Amino acid sequence: MNISMRKSLPIKSFWLKNSMRVLLGSVLLYLPGFVAAEMEFFSLAENAVVMYDAPSLRADKLYVAGRYLPVEVVVDVDGWAKVRDSSGSLAWVEKKVLSQQRYVVVTVPLANIHQSADMNSELVFQAEENIVMEWIDSEVKGWVKVRHLDGQTGFVKVNQVWGS
Repeated sequence: MNISMRKSLPIKSFWLKNSMRVLLGSVLLYLPGFVAAEMEFFSLAENAVVMYDAPSLRADKLYVAGRYLPVEVVVDVDGWAKVRDSSGSLAWVEKKVLSQQRYVVVTVPLANIHQSADMNSELVFQAEENIVMEWIDSEVKGWVKVRHLDGQTGFVKVNQVWGS
């Protein structure tokens, strides 16, 4: 091997390694946005849903969650979904217990629900932390139209609920 070839091999190797790092870094930069765009909100459709630590009925049972709990699907695998709740906890559930009917949960000590999507509009009611309400729509930026289980409707700021 002559001297000129010995010098070019380390340069090519260095260039190749750095090119791969740049490519991988670029892919990872865009991947979180892609993954987030694929996540969807659902709710639990049954009164007592067992949450598992793996996608199997033989897996360890973590806890039991109630009907209407809003969840975000982060992984979808053959009849199972890995979901995140408002606290950030992850668990596996059978997909058959998920409903496309959406709900939100109050994440602040007391959420104000207004007649319209305006802080100066009439206060319709207040909801305490962990109260679940039906999600109706999010057409107005920064607001979510909700329905309490007793039938009252109104608008709540998006930073006061999770699941929208």
